[in-house]
Amino acid sequence: MSDRLCTVLLYSDDPQVRDRMRLAVGTRPAPGLRVEFVDASNYGECIRLVDDYEIDLLLLDGEASPGGGLGIARQIKDDRDDSPPACLVIARAADRWLAAYAEVEATLVHPLDPVTTGATVAELLRAHTPA
Repeated sequence: MSDRLCTVLLYSDDPQVRDRMRLAVGTRPAPGLRVEFVDASNYGECIRLVDDYEIDLLLLDGEASPGGGLGIARQIKDDRDDSPPACLVIARAADRWLAAYAEVEATLVHPLDPVTTGATVAELLRAHTPA
């Protein structure tokens, strides 16, 4: 059986944060899953990529500026019936209540732990069945 290829959108205004997210997820977060990444550094790029590609997971930086991952997640969830699952990367575990407002499926805390990040991403990708 071949690996399922999934597309993960990485969003942050900071390229170093996107690189850390990419490294924490890896290209094979779990057996049977292979990941390719698309990057966005602003709100417009995020929306364009969600509209133009079959995105399987949004991995969003909650600390990005001026448009944070929290607002982007909420906007995509409000605008689309078929929005992909979202995982918000936050700076403080106490901010998980904000993630609940944005209706994201999971949260991760900076600095990203590769084991936790890979397991969370794999769980979200396995639970999401593309249309």
